[in-house]
Amino acid sequence: MSSAVMTGDYLPLHHKTKGFTLRIPFGKLAWGTVSLPLLSFIFCIIWSILFHFERSTYTHCEVSNFLPSVSAAIGVHSPQRYVWRIAIAIHAGPRLLVARIYYRYYEGVLYKWIHFMAKIACWLNVVENLALIGLTFISSAENYAVHEKCFITFMITSELYMMLTCYLLRSMRRTPPDNIEARSLRVKYKLLIINVISFALAAYFFLRHNWHCEPYVYSVFALCEYVVVLTNMAFHMTAFWDFHGRELIVSPSRVQFS
Repeated sequence: MSSAVMTGDYLPLHHKTKGFTLRIPFGKLAWGTVSLPLLSFIFCIIWSILFHFERSTYTHCEVSNFLPSVSAAIGVHSPQRYVWRIAIAIHAGPRLLVARIYYRYYEGVLYKWIHFMAKIACWLNVVENLALIGLTFISSAENYAVHEKCFITFMITSELYMMLTCYLLRSMRRTPPDNIEARSLRVKYKLLIINVISFALAAYFFLRHNWHCEPYVYSVFALCEYVVVLTNMAFHMTAFWDFHGRELIVSPSRVQFS
């Protein structure tokens, strides 16, 4: 399959190809892609609390906590780390495909002179996904330096991607959004604000925990981490609205989006 092409309103539909054709509503693709990390994330948190509570909430301060951090829940104990790794591995392909589709979408709705920023947004999305794969399959216990770099890269590209996406779709459109796309943008802004605030609070509580070793502070940090993760997933899920009514068409020679 050579490329991912947006059709319909933005690019002309390619000629039909011989052989089987599989049509996938984009809504189902979006829900399926996000559901994999979402359900595995919820599973890892619940399983860690039920069966690895003491070990997953332990910190160097040895103070009481009631929630495990994200890294402790998904990357340390079994079966959590395997469930998380499988989910991330399966969802990575569709995520990269959606990044390509978004670039075609930007070409259709943004001013031409701003397309270079659309490329930046696309690459931020790609690097974010690759960094997520890296920090998933290289745990802090296995190689802390690499895991840390992947985590920092993921957070930076994630925040920049969300900010740039909101800016482009609000201020650089040459065609007005329809009602569903406008709703999608409003939700994106709300998720971005919650994500940024939660990330700032997570950093504060992490530092406070290391400085003062107070009971439950690390768990508040963990809770803020959860919000960061969930709002990131929800932000990507808004693609469901951006591409409402469209289908992914898979044939032997190409992948089309119409």
